Amino acid sequence: MMTLYGYWRSSASYRLRIALNIKGVDYNYVPVNLVKGEQRSAAHLSRNAQGYVPVLELEDGTCLTQSLAVMDYLDATFDTPKFMPRDPILRSKILSAALIIAADTAPLQNASVLNHIKSEYTQDQEAALAWARKWIENGFSALETIAAERETAFLYTDDPAFFEICLVPQVYNARRFGVDMSAFPALLEIDSACRIRPEFANAAPENQIDAQQN
Repeated sequence: MMTLYGYWRSSASYRLRIALNIKGVDYNYVPVNLVKGEQRSAAHLSRNAQGYVPVLELEDGTCLTQSLAVMDYLDATFDTPKFMPRDPILRSKILSAALIIAADTAPLQNASVLNHIKSEYTQDQEAALAWARKWIENGFSALETIAAERETAFLYTDDPAFFEICLVPQVYNARRFGVDMSAFPALLEIDSACRIRPEFANAAPENQIDAQQN
């Protein structure tokens, strides 16, 4: 059985919990407490030299890192349901939207970045949160424009797929940081349609065994 090393409130870990649930893959979950610094332990660094979560360890001991790369592995390994369509233009559009979150938004509001802003630039917690909100709102503004013009139930598909796996954890973070989500009704509609599904609900941070452990 595969083992997922993650943290309950890590958005990248949240993505992989959703992805594994959608694919119907059984896995063991091993919490890595980021607040206590367990990601910097020798054991975890042997799994991921960056010291990040998530890590998906396969049955043969191979460790896969970077959530979107792992999602691609899962889609290549488990046939249905597919995260990505075969059409190359549609695939490119979906990946582009997902990367607005995974590459341009989420990294700028990670705990390590916010802690660096506070410690290196003598900013308080509210200043750090304002920074996080700015970049979330920038990314969501672009995505809202795309989502408002969609012709499918979800962004580009009739069922939640690669993009939605990235969106739902980012909406969770946006709420944590106090983003006014009323400015993004199309994204909220997609998020709500996802979260009522068991694959998403069971992956939610509050439903993990390490939830609320600081």
